[in-house]
Parts: sequence; C-alpha cells; structure tokens
Amino acid sequence: MDWLDILKLVMAIVFGGIIGMERQISGKPAGLRTNVLICFGAAIFTIISEKMAAGQADSITRIAAQIVTGVGFLGAGAIIRDRAGIHGLTTAATIWLVSSIGMACGAGFYSIAFVSTLLTILVLIGLKSLEKLIAPQNGITAEPPQNAQAHENQEAEPLPWLEKHKEKSDKQNT
Repeated sequence: MDWLDILKLVMAIVFGGIIGMERQISGKPAGLRTNVLICFGAAIFTIISEKMAAGQADSITRIAAQIVTGVGFLGAGAIIRDRAGIHGLTTAATIWLVSSIGMACGAGFYSIAFVSTLLTILVLIGLKSLEKLIAPQNGITAEPPQNAQAHENQEAEPLPWLEKHKEKSDKQNT
C-alpha cells in the first residue's frame, strides 16, 4: 500500500461522508456511517481489483461489475413496500450512487467523484424542495393516506405462520 492508495481511501471517506451527512440530517436510515462505509468499501474493492488484475484489464471490469451487483442487493434491502406505498427508493438509489463514487475514488478518478458528490447533494436537497412545490399541483401529497396512518397506529396483524410459531413458543414457555 502506498500513499496514493491511502489518498484514494481518504477521498472515498470524505465524499461518502458528505452525502451521508445530508442523509443523516434528513433523518434517513442509511445515514453518515452507512454511506461512508459503502463508499469506502467500494474504493477498497476497486483498489484490490486493480492490484489483483495487474495487466489484465478485463479482470478489473469483472470485479467492478460484482461491486455494482452486490451493492444493488444492499439497496434492494432498503426498499419497503407496505399499505402506504413504497419507501426507500431514494435511499436505495443513494446507496448505489455512493458505491460508484467509491469506485471512482478507488480508481483515482477524483474529479468524477468530486463532481458526482456535488451533483448528488444538489439533487437530494434541491429536488426535495422542487417535489414539495410540484406535489400539491398534481394532487400528490407528501403525507401518507389517512387509512395508512390509521393502520400505523394499530398493532400490526401477525402473519399466519408467525402466529403458529408464537403459539408453539408460548406453550413451550409454560
């Protein structure tokens, strides 16, 4: 490991931290630490792939593709569908995007990483304000439907298999 690798990792932490700070301030579940770790991890995998592939360009792209796939699964876990709708799409997209910024840092493409970080912050902050202006005009509200709020206040309905497991567990504990 040389000073250039250390610089790549530090830049990934900084850029991931900038985006993570916005998500943390916005109260999102994938906040500062999550975004830093995703960006940092993608940079590490990129650096490792460069070193492992030494002279074999196709190997570098295969490892990069695996980073994209793996982070896609991580982002998919952030998406939740319930009666009120679908939540976590922006979080999932941010996770995916932050990994690409980490890959850019790991490859030494600092200008791409820097500009991408700035544009990401502009999108996350600027478009949120624009959405609030547009939503009322389209009849879309930022609040969930009233029946969804009522459902949130009620105790969740257990799934049939969970109820059977609970009954079985209760019998064993008595």
